[in-house]
Amino acid sequence: MPLIEDHHYLKICAQLASSLSISISAARRKVEVAAAKEGKKDLQSRKEIAQKILDKTLNEDQKQSVSTSASFDHLLKALKEEENFMLED
Repeated sequence: MPLIEDHHYLKICAQLASSLSISISAARRKVEVAAAKEGKKDLQSRKEIAQKILDKTLNEDQKQSVSTSASFDHLLKALKEEENFMLED
């Protein structure tokens, strides 16, 4: 995947990465895959797809009482009975 240096595209991908709690490269890859599925190759259509995915993600966060990143943080916390659990020494 060639590096795209468009500031607006990178900004949208960074916002998408932040809202999904993933890396920027993973967010760009997500947009690239969506663009490939639609058969779009130009930069403008990739910006539109990235913006559409970002808007969808933000709308889902607003519908839920807890954001995606907050729910992910909650899932990573250990339960009280599992705090000191070890498989092997």
